Amino acid sequence: MNPDTVLIVLDRALRTLFAPAIAARPLPGENLPEAALTEAQRREAAASMRINRVGEVCAQALYEGQAFVAREPAVKELLARAGREETDHLAWTQRRLDELGGRRSLLEPAFFAGSFALGAVAGLLGDRWSLGFLAETERQVERHLDGHLAILPEQDGRSRAILSQMRADEIGHGVNARRAGGAELPAAIRLAMHLASRVMTSTTRWV
Repeated sequence: MNPDTVLIVLDRALRTLFAPAIAARPLPGENLPEAALTEAQRREAAASMRINRVGEVCAQALYEGQAFVAREPAVKELLARAGREETDHLAWTQRRLDELGGRRSLLEPAFFAGSFALGAVAGLLGDRWSLGFLAETERQVERHLDGHLAILPEQDGRSRAILSQMRADEIGHGVNARRAGGAELPAAIRLAMHLASRVMTSTTRWV
């Protein structure tokens, strides 16, 4: 194992968890006016952004773990390209979380470590399965974002614009992974991924 590669991964982990993420693209909905939300609506929107920020932390870790053991340069590049867009998502959700007066989850480091390990395991099974894991992850994230968009207040255009662009990006990542040869995962693995996601969303809503 190349020590330089390990140091690069550690550096990226620390940046993801503790340094402000910098987006390469403009914030979606940046020019929309701030909606007049009730306190309950503001808390719900902040919880949504906290959950989705943790989801982006997990995505960064998954991609890092998969890329760490990926065999083909083309797969590494696909993961790196998706990771750059996930960095935008990380910055956008944090920006909106700050605007709503919310806080980050205390569980981010634990979820990063677990997601990195999961990504590495998926990668060790081979690039075809690793890409299939990426595609299924993005399919489940798309459904997750649909749920959040369904419950956010219609007048909260700023939050909705961010989640809508994130959804479009996640769909694109999944399409790219399948086109690159991603395998369809067994139903049992898909169910396990769904249950793990439910644990993440239910805990980070409050912690």
